[in-house]
Amino acid sequence: MTYKQKMDEELKRIRNKSQVRILAIESSCDETSVAIVENGREVLSCVIDTQIEIHKRFGGVVPEVASRNHIQAIDNVCNEALKQANLTFDDIDLIAVTYGAGLLGALLVGVSFAKGLAFALNKPLLAINHIKGHIASNYITHKNLQPPFVCLLVSGGHTAILNVKNYKNFELVGSTVDDAVGECFDKVARIMGLSYPGGVNIDRMATKGTPNIEFTHKNILNGTYNFSFSGIKTAVINYVHNLKQKNEEINISNISASFQKLVVGELSNKTIEAMKALKSKKLVVAGGVSANSYLKDELTKKCNENGFELFMPELKYCTDNAAMIGSCAYFELMNGMNCANIDLTAKSTLPLCQNE
Repeated sequence: MTYKQKMDEELKRIRNKSQVRILAIESSCDETSVAIVENGREVLSCVIDTQIEIHKRFGGVVPEVASRNHIQAIDNVCNEALKQANLTFDDIDLIAVTYGAGLLGALLVGVSFAKGLAFALNKPLLAINHIKGHIASNYITHKNLQPPFVCLLVSGGHTAILNVKNYKNFELVGSTVDDAVGECFDKVARIMGLSYPGGVNIDRMATKGTPNIEFTHKNILNGTYNFSFSGIKTAVINYVHNLKQKNEEINISNISASFQKLVVGELSNKTIEAMKALKSKKLVVAGGVSANSYLKDELTKKCNENGFELFMPELKYCTDNAAMIGSCAYFELMNGMNCANIDLTAKSTLPLCQNE
């Protein structure tokens, strides 16, 4: 009997347990994280080794540098997660790992480490989609949250509206046709001289400014639930370049406030329209940009106006972390996911859902 066949049988036994503990690994970008999650909702430990300070000097994540730092950190991070949970490997039921989407080299570190653990410990291995993990972060923060709901996914690599029908089945309602919103934030921040990560710095500067600048751009996607941010990004870049050429003052706070208002307005308006069209009463927000304070304020206001419930992850679970991967793995397990084979490899891209 092969490893996969044996472990698929083991998963049948684990599904019947009242207490399932998952050791989860996340290394898709510039955070090395290991967490231990119980029954999908309780985080026993979550350790994150971040590389933000390392990549600041480059203005963004350098894939090769990220991979090397994952290799250096992952063993210690795993041991610390076990220590904080006061558990040993014997107390763990299975291993879960992000296998996509993300930086290929970074993902390979986590996948290789997870495969080694699973095979050496003779425990099942589950391969988890990073984006589904972000959605699952809300199951940790909101213990009673269950599908169906509409999800606004806003991250550095993805921007989409999803109709989450159950824990397993998602339908793509709309998505970006060019830049992801997080990528747009980072590029605009860079042109203004703000350090990486750009989103948090634009959010901070916007609180000091006034949104009094009209950026000229074409909105070619009116009447759809899709997004386009490249035009907005280009408009801001051109505006800043023109000021520099004229040696005029660049008011970073006002530019940040105006840019953020425009982008968040696009996100919030289309999401609320989709909620109404789908007759949904629950809105879930997921991904790193869910940490943006103006987005939270706007969605809170619009949901209150329309009688919708709003669910957003706790701040520490907005960005990449292994706890969300452990939560996602539990619900995937309970909905029939089989064990990954020991030849599992990383994928830089994955479809968001079945109809993409």
